[in-house]
Amino acid sequence: MTTKRVCALALLLLAVPALAASPAEQARWRAQAARTTITRDDWGIAHVHGRSDADAVFGAIYAQAEDDFPRVEANYLAALGRTAEAEGEAALWRDLRRRLWVDPAALRAHYRAAPQWLRRLCDAWADGLNLYLSRHPEVRPRVLTRFEPWMPFAFSEGSIGGDIERADLGRLAAFYAGDPTLRLAAAAFPPHDQEPRGSNGIAIAPKLTAGGHAMLLINPHTSFFFRSELEMRSDAGLHAYGAATWGQFFLYQGFNEHLGWMHTSTGADTVDEFAETTATRGGRLMYRHGAAWRPVTRSAVTLRVRQDDGSFATRRFAVLRTHHGPVIGRAGDRLITMALMDRPVAALQQSWLRTRAATRAGYLQVAALQANSSNNTVYADDQGHIGLLMPQFVPRRDTRLDWRAPVDGSDPAADWHGLTRLADLPRLADPATGWLYNSNDWPWTAAGPASPRAEDFPAYLDQAGANPRGVHARRLLGPARGLTPEGLMRLAYDPALPAFDPMLARLFAAYDALASGDPRRAALAEPIATLRGWDRRASAMSEPASLAIFFGEALWKAGEAPARAAREPVWDWFAGGATAEQYLAALEAGTARLRAEWGSLRVPWGEINRFQRNDAAIVQRFSDSKPSIPVPFASARWGSLASFGAQSYPGTRRWYGTSGNSFVAVVEFGPRVRAWAVSAGGESGHPTSPHFSDQAMRYAAGDLRPVYFWPDELAGHVERRYRPGE
Repeated sequence: MTTKRVCALALLLLAVPALAASPAEQARWRAQAARTTITRDDWGIAHVHGRSDADAVFGAIYAQAEDDFPRVEANYLAALGRTAEAEGEAALWRDLRRRLWVDPAALRAHYRAAPQWLRRLCDAWADGLNLYLSRHPEVRPRVLTRFEPWMPFAFSEGSIGGDIERADLGRLAAFYAGDPTLRLAAAAFPPHDQEPRGSNGIAIAPKLTAGGHAMLLINPHTSFFFRSELEMRSDAGLHAYGAATWGQFFLYQGFNEHLGWMHTSTGADTVDEFAETTATRGGRLMYRHGAAWRPVTRSAVTLRVRQDDGSFATRRFAVLRTHHGPVIGRAGDRLITMALMDRPVAALQQSWLRTRAATRAGYLQVAALQANSSNNTVYADDQGHIGLLMPQFVPRRDTRLDWRAPVDGSDPAADWHGLTRLADLPRLADPATGWLYNSNDWPWTAAGPASPRAEDFPAYLDQAGANPRGVHARRLLGPARGLTPEGLMRLAYDPALPAFDPMLARLFAAYDALASGDPRRAALAEPIATLRGWDRRASAMSEPASLAIFFGEALWKAGEAPARAAREPVWDWFAGGATAEQYLAALEAGTARLRAEWGSLRVPWGEINRFQRNDAAIVQRFSDSKPSIPVPFASARWGSLASFGAQSYPGTRRWYGTSGNSFVAVVEFGPRVRAWAVSAGGESGHPTSPHFSDQAMRYAAGDLRPVYFWPDELAGHVERRYRPGE
């Protein structure tokens, strides 16, 4: 950087009075900005280079704030339990749930106890965000006008909410409200969202690829516009590319020069509930543990809640705890507590260090921190290795107990007994099949016949079971040979919907068994004939796909309650619990809905299923009168590997997607790594930016663009190069 540019940057920084930055802070920002470069490519993606890793963090978080500061702030409001300060009473119980585990004083202590190298990264993170706010006084944060370096310890893992969201909000509100009207409000919480959001990962060994190199599919299924795509590089050896959840300084899904990682939500049990027996003794609330009675501890949580007039109300709660964890509700006369991983320092270390691992041994050394609780990991590297890891934080438990429901907290046998050794967890390393996958299903079919055996492991290591995406992946991977990166992309967007194979077989059997005089024979003849002729594949032009999905939605709605009561996936209810009458009723309901909303049974799927990005709002409003794009693939619930979770909204008959494929990448680990990627919509959250929706057509078509990972790939595709704060 020239002396002239350094001086110009210094003048710009000094000229901004926002945040009342101290002279020492401004000097620190100037020095760090001078060591950091942000290069925007022709898709608006930031390629950040710094002299040190901390400089790269400084530039990466500054670039994220440029692209979508509201999402950065929203994620940290959620992580810190402060969303009600922006959104009012509607967010109160989410904040309280978060604060059962996240305490600002404890976070500050975690920061002070962290290794010096990690503190440097956190310092750079806070400085990058504070510099951004200082340089952009037109940006008005809803709450967070200053970021502190202890805050990343509240958000040390890439999923919003993570394990904490397993605590039921309605039950928690009913317990802590102390107000009958709030108890009624708590009962109105929406049911659990059944749209699959957990992701796909596929790894291919060199022996199955045309180039003789391992390949990795990175395919998270999550909320759209949920992560920032970027490259991070430093003179200290960091060079990684991928998707960072807005506001985080590590890449949650991605790759470096040697290896790549894809996280999928796990079915392993890493969170448990305990039913506590309590009594009042000597004026104190006590709980039983074996033959002993222990005091239930109390701690105060104070929340600020924005009111309609802009003022704030203060809400105080006395949170109850046992040694298992905080109380999250009541069941009959027993308190329910929840235990989960609470290791923010180790978790943040693991999240960062895996981006710098250069070998499989190095990656496993990072995993030995055992601070990943919610993810399976699909892995591939440039030495030709592929692998599947289960979460490394898996408590050891008594296998005689049913861990799918609250266990008896008074029984010492129900306590966790340390963590399972990594060697005792199911995992795959270079399976003989040459392929492996995970689609949030069990690991027992992850590599076909080379998979781990369920009987060798405790039942609590899988609570997900199988799903139709797993069926789909195995059908495609079993015969795969000579795969190219383009072939892996085609596989990732294969249009089959295998969930309908058994569903339609049962539907046709139910229809064929109808008595000759049954009026449903004539009424359902047309939809049955349409579905019999369907190839079980989705496309924008497919009319039978529309009918099948409307039928499937009706059957899913009928199965949610009984499946939940039986503690089984809805797919299992389809196969065993649903009756012939329920199948026929679902077809009647789906047919009636399609005719009522669209006037015909012959409606192309792409006419219904649409991608639309209207504005910068985090919760978007959709309109049939505004432009949208047809999307050929469907929800993951029907076995689609490329997932698009869509529904209609008030005032719309079209279905608009809000989750599913978000960041998608295919990576080939040759002597020189190559990659292709696409993100939902575009990189920028600003509607006026050319990069707000410039990837939308590619997204809908599954047309991944080349990633500019190496400097010579980036050359010729540079839109802008600058220092943070310029």
